Amino acid sequence: MKSAAVFFAILAFIGGIVVLFASAFVVPETKQAIITQFGKPVGEPITDAGLHFRTPFVQKVNMIEKRILEWDGMATEMPTKDKTYISVDTFGRWRIIDAKQYFLRLRDERSAQSRLNDILRSETLNAIAKHELIEVIRTTKEREPALDTALGETPGSLGTLNPITLGRAAIEQEIFENAAAKLTDIGIELLDVRFKRINYNESVRARIFDRMISERQQIAERFRSEGAGEAAKIQGRRERDLQEIESEAYKKVLTIRGQADAKASEIYASAFNQSQKSTEFYEFLKTLETYETMLGDDTTLILSTNSDLFKFLKDVEPSQ
Repeated sequence: MKSAAVFFAILAFIGGIVVLFASAFVVPETKQAIITQFGKPVGEPITDAGLHFRTPFVQKVNMIEKRILEWDGMATEMPTKDKTYISVDTFGRWRIIDAKQYFLRLRDERSAQSRLNDILRSETLNAIAKHELIEVIRTTKEREPALDTALGETPGSLGTLNPITLGRAAIEQEIFENAAAKLTDIGIELLDVRFKRINYNESVRARIFDRMISERQQIAERFRSEGAGEAAKIQGRRERDLQEIESEAYKKVLTIRGQADAKASEIYASAFNQSQKSTEFYEFLKTLETYETMLGDDTTLILSTNSDLFKFLKDVEPSQ
């Protein structure tokens, strides 16, 4: 009898230890626990870290993450308000604030990620469809484009940025607010949503490249036009300066020639004005020079007998 009592005591002790270990559980600092009994939550979520107890073999401990979790959506093509297709890749951060509601509606993180995909993708699609491409791409309203100083003053809209009313940050905030309201009902707090990457569709990219090429061609054509204008100005200044130089040189030539003729006349006058005979001889030479200039092989002159040119011809005897 005594040995049987000892055996049952040991058996009871072992059973107590097994029950104790089956009922005790530890909640880590990074987790919170939901106790379920036959699949249904019992009591409030356990959020305090440490040792806790449950009804063994009947209740089950379900650990739920307490830290901030990440959501990384897949890149999706969607149209903007101006019918431009872009590929939008978004990411976000979230955490579980109501473990019981989260467990009842979703059960696990995989289901939560699926629900986040549905809600955030839908809100992103709605937000992108309501705004034009420039609103999605640019962040700030006031932004000066980086222009090449060699371009100078570019005419028209070349090199300018269209004005925006919201910008990318405001659109991200719009997506965040709309999605956060829908996630509260399932025990999730959305902390942040951001665009990771925005890429153009292939057809859109080709159009943008064509526009960039067209803008470069416009700039090149403007440079060529300005160069041609400057070349015309330089050519005009060159011709004007050349004409001024030639005119000044011709003026100097005529001045020098006139001075030389005057000097020569003065010399001739002083040489041939020594006597009456020298004067007549000078007159005779000048007349001969005039004859040489005027008369040719087929020249016919009609002169009066009183003409100064004829007076030296009177004394010319015809050749025998």
